[in-house]
Amino acid sequence: MVVSAVGFVLVTSMVGERERVLVLARDVPAGRVLDVGDLRQVEVASETGVVSAADRGRVLGRRARVPLVAGALLAPGQFGGARAFPPKGQSEVAFAIEAGSASPGVVRGDRVAVLEGPGGAATGEREEEAVAPVVGTVIGAKAAESPGGVRVVTVLVETGAVRRAAGLEHPRVVVLPADGREAP
Repeated sequence: MVVSAVGFVLVTSMVGERERVLVLARDVPAGRVLDVGDLRQVEVASETGVVSAADRGRVLGRRARVPLVAGALLAPGQFGGARAFPPKGQSEVAFAIEAGSASPGVVRGDRVAVLEGPGGAATGEREEEAVAPVVGTVIGAKAAESPGGVRVVTVLVETGAVRRAAGLEHPRVVVLPADGREAP
């Protein structure tokens, strides 16, 4: 009986140690400045790796370095200064995607390869003339304004791939496995 009482006291004391931390109140796209409406406070049992509610003033007015999802705990590396996005060595590229050239389920956060579509200038008669795919992460996907219209998909890519990305005509977007490193 004494052992049960001691165990109960230890467990309740550990569970009782909760800290107020910041959590995302709504989705925040990468590059957007964090404001009061983007954050809320919750109490969690936490030690490190999250931003304390006491540091709220240090977070407000800073840019999101990555896409942030509503309900997620805010971590220190997810926001930065005024020039935090795009990160060094990365660039944003917007692609005009024709109907049928991307899955309608492509969303922010997807890892994708953008390939030259049929009829593009980079598709030559010989295979070695084909342009290598551009691999990156979707940071924005805007629906077409009309049925069958062009859809805009914005992808964060390595800066070295920007020229290749800009040269793609009739681009096609292929969703890749999130945890793999392979590319077509």
